[in-house]
This record gives sequence, structure tokens and C-alpha cells, in this order.
Amino acid sequence: MSATTSPPAAVQAGPSHAHGNTPLAALTLAALGVVFGDIGTSPLYAFKEAFTGHHALPATPAHILATLSALLWAVLLIVSVKYVWIVLKHDNDGEGGVLALTALAHRMAGDHSRRAWLVIGAGVFAAALFYGDAIITPAISVLSAVEGISVATPRFEHAIVPITIVILIGLFLIQKKGTGSVGIFFGPITIVWFLSLAAVGAISIAKTPEVLQALSPLHALRFAIQEPSAAFLLLSAVFLALTGGEALYADMGHFGRRAVRLAWYGLVFPCLIINYFGQGALVLRDPSAVSNPFFLLIPESLRLSMVILATAATVIASQATISGAYSLTLQASRLGYLPRIRILHTSDREQGQIYVPSVNWWMLLGVIALVLAFGSSGALAAAYGIAVSGTMIITTLLTLIVTRLSKARGRHVLMAVLILFAALEFFFFASNLAKLLQGGWFPLTMGAMLFLMLTTWKEGSRLVAEQRRRIDIPMDDFINGPLPDVPRVAGTAVYLTSDTGIVPSALFHNLKHFKVMHEQTVFLHVINENVPYIQPNERLVLTHLSDQVWELSVRFGFREEPDIPAALQTLQDTTLRLDAMGTTYFVARSTVVDGPGNLPAWRCALYSWMTRQAEGAATYYRLPPNQVVELGTQVML
Repeated sequence: MSATTSPPAAVQAGPSHAHGNTPLAALTLAALGVVFGDIGTSPLYAFKEAFTGHHALPATPAHILATLSALLWAVLLIVSVKYVWIVLKHDNDGEGGVLALTALAHRMAGDHSRRAWLVIGAGVFAAALFYGDAIITPAISVLSAVEGISVATPRFEHAIVPITIVILIGLFLIQKKGTGSVGIFFGPITIVWFLSLAAVGAISIAKTPEVLQALSPLHALRFAIQEPSAAFLLLSAVFLALTGGEALYADMGHFGRRAVRLAWYGLVFPCLIINYFGQGALVLRDPSAVSNPFFLLIPESLRLSMVILATAATVIASQATISGAYSLTLQASRLGYLPRIRILHTSDREQGQIYVPSVNWWMLLGVIALVLAFGSSGALAAAYGIAVSGTMIITTLLTLIVTRLSKARGRHVLMAVLILFAALEFFFFASNLAKLLQGGWFPLTMGAMLFLMLTTWKEGSRLVAEQRRRIDIPMDDFINGPLPDVPRVAGTAVYLTSDTGIVPSALFHNLKHFKVMHEQTVFLHVINENVPYIQPNERLVLTHLSDQVWELSVRFGFREEPDIPAALQTLQDTTLRLDAMGTTYFVARSTVVDGPGNLPAWRCALYSWMTRQAEGAATYYRLPPNQVVELGTQVML
């Protein structure tokens, strides 16, 4: 049995965010510790990559000023304007992220139009690319921080990779504890990190104030005109300063747009730019410092301390992307693109704090493999930009669709601005494609594989539902005809069904094997809505079908944890009397076999494998283990 996703026209429910009554200052501090970890650690490698990467520029004053100018205006336009000011306005009932935006665009586009399916395909592919980003971010962030050891104490250079792996293993091992116990430290550490970035950057700028010439976009424009090929390749390095921008939108639901904006404009953005310009000033004074300008910017006596602080900051950055991967997995499962997966909530108060064991261990294996395969942050930088730039383009296009379908005033001006952003991001994506053979193939390959899995599950589930509708008896025939002449036993039988139009196969198996019916029969249908939360008074819809037979629809938002027994306790209808101890839940588990060719054999095998990995309905819906009867069925695709 698999729950269905409701049509986009479903009634929207209000959010139940915990930050509703939380002071703005507290939310801003929390946002600093989670939202900005990824983009906040970009100074470790972004500026350096322009002069040491696969398409390195000579460290001349003109190139340094052009790089800083391009970096400043890219961050200003893409992050400060597009994400923080424009995209944060387009939430799905308070929630952000590419899947939430996809659900919103799908609902506005309609359920059957070609445009709706294009929206879904683009959003799902962006989600698949995000997983690639979530694996690369911990590897490149921690590697770049630990590489500071070679600057502080060169004799430990050979230990960079082993130390990185140990830190990453420790990071993934503590995920099951949840972020609640260490979350209070994230904000203060991040504040110290950003203030340190600004302090060392300001000191360097004071020594070489001519670096401030790069505030003008003319340096970047002149470089693009005089050396267009080099400027095009430079974009892939500049783009590294934008990575993490997607997290500002994805984590909006946890903290609210006001807190994210206040933290960005008030602290993060100025501190980042000051540090980038400080690195540029250092390289203007000493071109050899381009080998590692971030750590060479630090006084020698403080470098080891900065390595420790940088490592802590990168662990926080990694934590943010890992948590993002958990949230994305939860949303994909709720929307019907993944099977039921074991998801553990690690906090009694914060619903967003979850732990997904299977995702955690697969990510750990992937991160370790990346560290061993690439060996340095510079090598990983080649693989980093493609996934993020692809996701950014799709986010812009989805925002454009939502804007186009809305009736808001001034939407045509906003659409024109979004088209310009999409064009700029396309250039970033194309520039990153130049590093395809150096590692850019990895996120694209991984994204394509995950996209195939997500769409295979969605299509396979649709075909299974269609076959059941052809084979099983329509519910109307069952209800309008005479009920089976079998003895009635005390209690209530709840049959979980994914299609209210047909009689659950578990009922016929029950009649075949036990030859009885319960006094009360309930056909329970779980609906996963395309909105994050459902109000309690809209949770249940009860319909009386015939003598002691009911249909019950239970609605959950894609950010909620399905708990059927808890939902049933809120039933107010007095015609159906539910005794918790007298209720038996019947579920069917399907075995998929290759059939007449609706799916290619290899996709059928993939869907069958994913079916076997799915968490059982009893555990997923929190059914009492001693009150569940599971019956097997065979389905051909």
C-alpha cells in the first residue's frame, strides 16, 4: 500500500512553524548557525581557485581586481538580490527549497497540462542535483579547512586526507544524536567565524587600500571585453563564492525570511566581501601568497587557531547540507518520488530535526570516496559548481513560472529581472561545464542516476495503481451490492488503501483465509498534500458508505510525520466508535514481477528493488505492531 499525493488544487493549510513566537534576535542567531555555514566557508577556496585551479589566471593586479569585482557583483546580484530579496518571497505556505517550490508551481500550473509535467521534471532533477551538492560540500569544506595545517605546520601535510576522513566519520556518526544538543553552539561559533573573516580582511585592506578599486564593476566588464575566453573560464571560480545560496531558501521555513535577511545583510554579506578583498589585497602585495591566500592572511602565531576555527565552521557547513539532504528525502517521500524510508525525529519540540539512517550512511560512503579520489579541495572544486549552478537555474525558472501564473502587481518587471538572472546563471553553468572532465561529471552522473530512481518510483507507483484499478473490484459495486455473508466479529478492521475507488485486496485475502468480517470496517486512505502542514480540523474526512462500513481520508503535509493512531484520536464523528485496543490494521505488501512491458525490464527490476527497500507501512504510519496483519499480493508491470 502506498499513499497518494493530492492534486495541486488541494486546500492549503497554514503552517505550524515553531518560530511563530520566537524573538527575531534568537531566530537570527539560530539562522547564522545553520543557514550560512556553506556560503560562509567559501572564502577558504573560492578566491584561490581563480589563480590555482584548472584554468588559473596569472596573479597580475588587473586580474586580481577583475576577479574581486566579478565576485562582489555576482554575490550581490545572485545572493543578495535574487535569493535573499526575491526568491524568499516565493514560499510554499512558509516553506522553501526546490521541492517545495516545485509543488507550488505544480499547483499553480494545473495537474494535467504539459507545463505542469515540465515543472515536475525540472524540480525533481534539481532535487537530484542537490544530493550531489550535499555529498561534495562536506568533502570540499573540511578538506579546505584541514589544508590550513600545511600552512601552519608543513610537516603535517601528509596527514591532511586521514585527518579529514576522521573528522567526517565523526560528523556522520553523531548525526543520530540530532542537532539539538549542539545547536546552541552553532550560532556563536559562526559569529566568531564571520567577525574573524572581517577582522583579518580589514587589516589587509588597510595595508593596500587600492584594492577597493574593485568595488567598481568596470574592472570585471573591462576584463570580459579584453579577454572574453579567460573571463568565461573565471566564472567557474567566481561561482564558488555563491555555493550555499540555495540553503538560504531551503532553510527559510525553519527561521523565516526576516531572520535570514537580517543575518545576511547585517553580518554575513559584509564580512564575506571584506575577507575576499583582504585576500586580494594580500595577493597584490605578494603574488606568491595566491597558493593559499586565506590562511596566509592570518598572522603566523594565530594560524593554527584559525585552522581549528575553520574546521569547526566547515563542520557546521557540512551539518547544514546533511540536514538539507534529510529534509529533501522526507519531502520526496511525502510527494511520492521515493518509497517509504525510515525517518527518525530527534527532537520532541523541533519537527525539522530529523535523522535518516540510510541516507546518512550512503552519504558517508560517498564523501569518503570523494576525499580519497580527489585528495584536495582544489581538485574537488572542479566537481562542485555544476550541481549548484544547475539547481540555481531551475530555481530561477520555477520562480519565473510562479511569478508568471500569479496575479501580483509588477510581475512583468520581476519576470524580466528573473530572465536576466537565468541568463547570468546559464553562463555560470556553461563555465562550470568546462571542468566536466576534471570532476564535473560526478554531480551530473549522480544527478542523472537519482533522477532516474525518483521518476522510476513515481511511474512504477502509478502503473501499480492502474493495474489494481483494472483487477480489483470497484468500491461502488462492493458497497451497492450485498455484503459478504460471513460471521461478524467484535472490533474494527482498518484497511489501508491507496485508491478509494477499489476494494483493498487485503479485504479479499482476509475473507479468503479467515472468512469473517469485523463489526466495523474502515477503508483508510492517506493523502500526502502538496502543502507543508495541515490544520488539525482539516486532518480527517469521514464518509459513511453502508452498514457499519466507512471511508476515512487522513491528510498530512509533506513536512509532517504520518501518525495514523494519533490522527484517529482526533476523530469527532460519533457514528464511528474507535476503540484503540479493539482496532486491527490490515495492510498489503506488493511483490513486483516483470509483466507485459509497461516498464522496461531494467526499470521494473529497479522499481522492484526500491519496493523491497521501502519501510513497512506499520512502522511508517506508526501502527501498533501487535495490531497489524500484513497480507502479500503480486503485481506485474
